[in-house]
Order: sequence, then structure tokens, then C-alpha cells
Amino acid sequence: MELTAERARRMRVRSHVLDGSDLEPAAVVQRAIALQGQDLPAVLRAIAIRSRPGTTVAEVRAAFDTGALVRSWPMRGTLFATTPEHLAALLHFTSERTHRAAARRREQLGLTDEVVARARDVLAEALAAHPLRRAEALDLLIEAGIDAVGGRGYHLLMHLCVDGLAHWGPFDDTGTEQLLVRSTTAAPADPDAALAAVVRGYIAARGPVSETDLAWWTKLPRAALRRAAEAIEDLVEVRVEGSPAWVVGEPHAPEPSGVILVPGFDEWILGYADRSLVASPAMLDAIVPGGNGVFRPAVLVDGVAVGTWRASRSARSGPPAVELIERVPAGVRRAIEKAVAAWPHG
Repeated sequence: MELTAERARRMRVRSHVLDGSDLEPAAVVQRAIALQGQDLPAVLRAIAIRSRPGTTVAEVRAAFDTGALVRSWPMRGTLFATTPEHLAALLHFTSERTHRAAARRREQLGLTDEVVARARDVLAEALAAHPLRRAEALDLLIEAGIDAVGGRGYHLLMHLCVDGLAHWGPFDDTGTEQLLVRSTTAAPADPDAALAAVVRGYIAARGPVSETDLAWWTKLPRAALRRAAEAIEDLVEVRVEGSPAWVVGEPHAPEPSGVILVPGFDEWILGYADRSLVASPAMLDAIVPGGNGVFRPAVLVDGVAVGTWRASRSARSGPPAVELIERVPAGVRRAIEKAVAAWPHG
């Protein structure tokens, strides 16, 4: 099936459930496998806007507090929000590759195998007793004679989480910091089925997507991903503006989606290797100013990113701000300003 860019974008809006869903926060993440989560407030909002109407950020935090959701480094050395089961499955496939990619940095930091093993023993013993704040975990390492400053502590925590020792779980009393807890979910009993589930979930929650998108997102070998894709019974091959892509289920295009606001670091942008379907080069420059790696919140009009936005946190922080990069009709601009003013997620 041939899809125009417009139809593909509308299908993506539906895949991302940005046009509405009846899902609880944990079900949103279960369906999507994982959502980019290096900015904690942003990923909480990304989950909330994909959940049933009226879902609050506090309800998303509650899903972490119950253990239904976790946050860790399942792939690419990047933090994601995911489920305990998906985390265990992803790490089964990616941990060795992540460690190899970080080997040089680990050497530069002086983190020898002996240091890593000592850090593992220290944190495993502590986490068996109770969850830890990040500062508490680092203090324990320092008390054990491990140099945990200058980025070493952060790298050790990431390394041990990639090993499957721990993950970020419930929030502390302030609701702003996650606690480090022991990981207990086992690796998948059937790796082939687990990888097929990961591939299907990625496509179902973002399609149409290309093989290149999938390989970039997972950083796994294309041959293994193709074999997994072949096991998905409802996988459908389509073409988007002549380029091959995948969707799950019978392709159909919803109605225009109007104005949608997405938070920073959202999978709408970061879920793909090729972002040209939803944003022009000028728009991408505005989303990531100076290529600094900080992805700003985006304004979508029928799936096309047209500007960035910032909600008002308080009277002191000033009114909501919109910076439009693409030209839009006056009526659409008013709809954008109204949507930003009404943003409910803080």
C-alpha cells in the first residue's frame, strides 16, 4: 500500500495514541515498550498525554510507586521509562552492546573490573535493605573507598543498572526524585518471542516506521530484527512516499488531528532515525537549538511540527510562550495559544 506523507503522519498520531486513548499510564508504556526518559518531568507528561482523558502527572508517578513502571538504561546508554518485564527483555539483548560502547569511557574514568565489582557488592547489600536516593548511593560508594565524583558515580550506577542489578523506581516524599531499587525480574524464557514482542510494540506504537528507524531505536543487528519481524502475524508492509515501512494491522488514516502539544524529548521526534516526515530542517533546529541534545516541547498541527512552546509554571515565570517556525493561518495560531494556555500537566 502506498501512503502519502499526510496519511502516514495521521497514522502515526493514532499509533502514538496522541488523539486519545482509554489506557492507564502503565498500559501506555506496556504498549509502547519504552518511552525516552532522560528528562524525568518530560516523560511523565509524555505518558500522561497518551493515557485516558484527565490523567494527571501524579497518577503517572503512582504507577512508578507501585512498581508497574520503572526507569533505566535499556538501550543506547539512554534513560527510558518502561515496565519491569520490558526492561529485563531489552537488557537481555542490549546490555553487552551498551557495555562495549561505553568501554572507552569506563577506561578513561578509571573504572576497572575490580572497581565495578566492588561497587556492585556495596550497592547490592544496601539495596537488599531499602531503596536509595542517588546521593545516598554515591555516598555509600565513597565510604567504601570508591571514587564516585567527576562522573564516575553516575557511570557506575548506569553500568550496574545495565547489568540488571537495579533500576529507578518509586518516588521519594517530594515526588521529584526516583529511588534506586533492586531489579528482580528475570530475563525472558523465550528470547525469540521476547524480541518479536519488542519489535511489534515499537511498530504498533509508532508506525509507519522503517527498518532503519527500528534498528536505530534498538541498536540491534538488522538481521535479528528482520527475523523477529517475520514472526509478527499482523505486520503489514507499506510504502511512505515510495520508501518501505511497516505498520501493525490494517492501515487506515484517521481524520486530521488538529493541534497537539508534546513535551520535550517526546517519542514523536525521538522515536525515529529519520524525522523528516514530521519536521523540516528549520523546525528540527528549533527543537534542538544549536544541536545541544536538549529537545524542546513541540507544537504539532495535523502531525507536522510547526513550533516550540513553554507552559507557564507560575505567575512569576511569565505567560505561556509559543515560538512558531512554520507559517500557520491565524485561526490555527489562536488554537495553538489556547492549547498552550490550557496545558494541564504543569
